Amino acid sequence: MIEVGRVCVKTRGREAGLKCVIVDVIDDNFVLITGPKSVTGVRRRRVNVKHLEPTLYKLEIEKGGSDESVAEAWKKSGLPEEFYKPVKPVLKPI
Repeated sequence: MIEVGRVCVKTRGREAGLKCVIVDVIDDNFVLITGPKSVTGVRRRRVNVKHLEPTLYKLEIEKGGSDESVAEAWKKSGLPEEFYKPVKPVLKPI
């Protein structure tokens, strides 16, 4: 489920509950994500995969894509506006 283009929900940190997209897989424990900030409010950063909850949605983006290309993929996805609203995260023990 952890793959480039997968839409996830952050479960930890100040951006908990916000949607993000996996841009690159760094190793077994870390991935590079982005919102981008103009769309969902999540900055591009490296996060632990334990702090993400994957969804069923996947965007068609290239590995290491820019924030502009990810924002364009969000627009083409056709997801409703309610999808961009934050959700209350369910904390899981690590």
